[in-house]
Amino acid sequence: MDAVMDNIDTDDVWDKMHEECGVFGIWGHPEAAQLTYYGLYALQHRGQESAGIASVDELTMHSHRGMGLVSDVFAGDRLQTLRGHAAVGHVRYSTTGGSTLRNAQPLVFDFRQGNIALAHNGNIINARQIHDILERQGSIFQSTSDTEVVAHLIARGIYQTIAENVRESMSMLKGGYAFVILTDDHLIAMRDPHGLRPMALGKVAGAYVVASETCAFDTIGAAFVRDVEPGEMLIIDNEGLREERFAAASRRALCTFEYIYFARPDSDIDGYNVHMVRKQLGRLLAQETPVAADVVIGVPDSSISAAIGYAEAAGLPYEIGLIKNKYSGRTFIQPSQELRSLGVRLKLSAVRKIVAGKRVVMVDDSLVRGTTSARLVGLLRDAGATEVHVRISSPPVTHSCFYGIDTSAREELIASHKSVDEIREYIGADSLAFLEEAVMLSAFEESRGQSSFCNACFTGRYPTEIYTNYKLSMER
Repeated sequence: MDAVMDNIDTDDVWDKMHEECGVFGIWGHPEAAQLTYYGLYALQHRGQESAGIASVDELTMHSHRGMGLVSDVFAGDRLQTLRGHAAVGHVRYSTTGGSTLRNAQPLVFDFRQGNIALAHNGNIINARQIHDILERQGSIFQSTSDTEVVAHLIARGIYQTIAENVRESMSMLKGGYAFVILTDDHLIAMRDPHGLRPMALGKVAGAYVVASETCAFDTIGAAFVRDVEPGEMLIIDNEGLREERFAAASRRALCTFEYIYFARPDSDIDGYNVHMVRKQLGRLLAQETPVAADVVIGVPDSSISAAIGYAEAAGLPYEIGLIKNKYSGRTFIQPSQELRSLGVRLKLSAVRKIVAGKRVVMVDDSLVRGTTSARLVGLLRDAGATEVHVRISSPPVTHSCFYGIDTSAREELIASHKSVDEIREYIGADSLAFLEEAVMLSAFEESRGQSSFCNACFTGRYPTEIYTNYKLSMER
């Protein structure tokens, strides 16, 4: 190479929002680390940048973290070194500037009250303010993770037990988060007062488990017990399970994108099966935005359920019109426009025999910047589709998220400054339609109503106050 060129990751041309992490914890099982490994494997869709596990064996804490997928980080006999009856684990999604081992979790510390390991899904929106106060008081930070802010708060606590100091520390936090914390004596799990990020409790062979999604329970053969309630703190030890509160429950505001896109379709979150919700969103989309067409296809993998629902409600055949290359990984390409445009082809290919000569309805779960939608429409036209009608099973994304989702800046969100028809023209579709917020919410039980969910990325109505400088070097 005669010149240094910036590399463009295929994720840069794959226009989706990304969940930043998944957590898992278990107490009371002789193979705790092994089960945590399987649990993280099930949660791999929530983060592919790094993975880590910490375990405790009496008063000794063991840990290993690494960059990459769970199977790569724990290759060989690494799991054999993680002895003990309890463990916590974490998978993390890559964010710009924060892709380093020092930000991989769980974060492990040894302080005056013993060993502690923290793993966290979400975003502490007042982390910058707390960080600056602690730094002025002498705290020295080793990472740019907002999780480390919580560790410092716990270490500076005035109470006699770690559990008490954890409770007090959590009461200072604002944002959306689910924590699992392992000590020498306890496994502690918490969910933010709004329930923005999911967390569930299960049981396997007498051991308690907690995880971001119930699909992790299915993988290890655990039985689902219940969802962790917003503002709740579970303390698990050799005596069993104690249920406490670290904060009063606020207006419930579970992120709707967990159902629309992030979670695995076989997971159940707060009483709803993800696949069934997505399928109902597709049915509603067909009822609200019908179009004359020959075939319905979905954008793999998260839009398949909605596409099936759309096809059923519209009385049209559902076909696999786009194939996802599951082995494209994080391949890097050079940033010429020609090769950049090929980036999406590394991820998806059109099935020519299915779409050629057909009027195609392409169902997708969301539209963020519009770049991927434009390339997919182009793929389908190149494969011979006579018409391409794009249907989105959520409202237009017009605002950034501050609660643990990797979103573009607002000015990069195409729906924040273009009308639906302008977006349609930009992506080259014959027609384009979204679900309205009220229609989307009707996919859930009417008794829960609009107040049960956070739709801030669609509406700009945030359930908490927002600190405009919260991101200053506090990368997850």
